[in-house]
Amino acid sequence: MEAYLGIDVGSVTTKLAVINEADELVADLYLPTQGKPIETTQRGLRQIKAQLPPGMDICGVATTGSARYLAGVIVGADLVKNEITSHAVGALHYFPQSQTVIEIGGQDSKIIIIREGIVTDFGMNTVCAAGTGSFLDHQALRLNMSIEQFSQLALASTTPVHISGRCTVFAESDMIHKQQTGHCTEDIVYGLCQALVRNYLNNVGLGKDIQPPIIFQGGVAFNQGIVKALQEELGPEVIVPPHHEVMGAIGAALLVHEEMANAQDESKFKGFRVSEINYNTSSFECQACPTLCEISRLSVDGQILAQWGGRCDLWQISPTI
Repeated sequence: MEAYLGIDVGSVTTKLAVINEADELVADLYLPTQGKPIETTQRGLRQIKAQLPPGMDICGVATTGSARYLAGVIVGADLVKNEITSHAVGALHYFPQSQTVIEIGGQDSKIIIIREGIVTDFGMNTVCAAGTGSFLDHQALRLNMSIEQFSQLALASTTPVHISGRCTVFAESDMIHKQQTGHCTEDIVYGLCQALVRNYLNNVGLGKDIQPPIIFQGGVAFNQGIVKALQEELGPEVIVPPHHEVMGAIGAALLVHEEMANAQDESKFKGFRVSEINYNTSSFECQACPTLCEISRLSVDGQILAQWGGRCDLWQISPTI
């Protein structure tokens, strides 16, 4: 049985998805990255292998996410794709009429505008954390509750308070002030959800033509408080698809399936044995020009497997390295 693997390595979570020849999801995995993308990718390979039925052969692998190049070298990826394309393809697979995709992750967030099945515009927020999942995690920690409790409590709010959410520092100060003035916790929690949504729409979504169907993807879509706040702000129904947390990995798997259908060669996938190899990562600063690019390097037993990160090719030929 043919299968295709998509790996989405983000700064906070790592997602893996395997689809079969009919593009049906066979197995999926959602793991915390914990600042260790190599180890987490290897752990994910071991765990996803255990989920696969006997006789299933991986015929193509694609990587996406912030560490897609690193993961691609490790597994022997046939395709390396950006998150915008992967999430759009994942959304269109389940909802072919999608026109807007909202994706909120742990450290970044994005909006994708789709018209007639084609991405026509997008926006990303990779600087401020106030429109991402880490914003809520930080505030939940401040309130001494889990993010699951945070989500449930938000739905109990009847009179949410206005929280300044332009950055996590202002939000925390405003939250403390609201606590000191006697507002109940559920109203403060839902106020934080509304603050995240306002920040997202005023930054990532600024100037974007948001049209339904609106698909909400990413790990933050688990939080029903955010879903409710988005619904209130946007008006049309906000759809949370099945497997929303691994949609980027599903999109990557779909893309590599299409890629390998047109390829003449076999997959470059190195096999699940790579989960047992000890990889070393390092970096150096290229001195070939004033830009001083930081070049990332991956090696095994002193042998360099891959290097990337330069804005040009001078670092490959410079005698100063």
